[in-house]
Amino acid sequence: MSENQTIINWKDNMSENQTIVTKFILLGLTHNPITVYILFSFFLPIYLMTILINFIIITLVITNFNLHSPMYYFLGNLAFLDLSYSTVTTPRLLTDFLSQQQQTINFASCITQIFFFVFLGSTELILLAVMSYDRYVAICYPLHYGEIMSRQRCLQFTGLFWVLGLLYSLLHTLCLLRLSFCGPHIIPNFFCDLPHLYQLSCTDTHINFLVVFISGTVFGLVFFSMTFFPYIHIFRTVFKIKTKSGKHKAFSTCIPHLAVVCIFYGSIIFIYLVPATSSFLTFNQIVSVIYSVITPLMNPLFYSLRNKDLIAALWRVLKYQKY
Repeated sequence: MSENQTIINWKDNMSENQTIVTKFILLGLTHNPITVYILFSFFLPIYLMTILINFIIITLVITNFNLHSPMYYFLGNLAFLDLSYSTVTTPRLLTDFLSQQQQTINFASCITQIFFFVFLGSTELILLAVMSYDRYVAICYPLHYGEIMSRQRCLQFTGLFWVLGLLYSLLHTLCLLRLSFCGPHIIPNFFCDLPHLYQLSCTDTHINFLVVFISGTVFGLVFFSMTFFPYIHIFRTVFKIKTKSGKHKAFSTCIPHLAVVCIFYGSIIFIYLVPATSSFLTFNQIVSVIYSVITPLMNPLFYSLRNKDLIAALWRVLKYQKY
């Protein structure tokens, strides 16, 4: 039996004399020295680019008056979430690559990592729904856009996705605190996440799985619908536009958003809904890398930096610094 299969089925062979676990061992991505340095050389530039590009977007949105509109306001929030989301896991991953010791994380740090990971991820999920609504109003009701997406409405939406994301994360974190860990303490990944700790708990996790299922289903379906249903009306409106330039302008803001949403939802569905079997553990790690390390860089590249106004604002700043 493989090590990964042993981790998943450990409860069947649990002994009565197990002690309480206060820290966990992170298996990481690989222990091959050559592969470690290759991955470090790959992930370090990605993380630095993620920080730099998202920081530039935030700075441009704050300092450039031409970008003081709802669309760019939400893009600034998305950039901040991506920057923070990546920072929850990537620095630890890079540090572990360089360390020659066994990678351990104590219980408090593990819980903290899970809290921020779920908080930022669920907040971004709601933000993507809000951005979808913003595109719907801009394309379907352009004459009323300023009235509907007023400054007050934008602030209300901001409070919505930050507060709901916080409450959703608190729900799962508090439920996680009721669990105890007294058996195998090996996490087959490079960071802590809810499914891993549920598998390692020696407490009955039926309540936790029920909370995940109910809250995840309600939370996911509501904001999934709010994200995708507006595009039915958006595409109907776009196809009625007679000029090619008008259609291209509308699609240029919608298609990147849909691409970001599909990648984000696809990763979440695989991680949290596909059963954690040994045959899927390697692929699970790959998907974890995509949505925690790669996606925060893909979002600004696919969405924000394809925007002509943002690029124009960046060029103005560069020209000003030059002279």
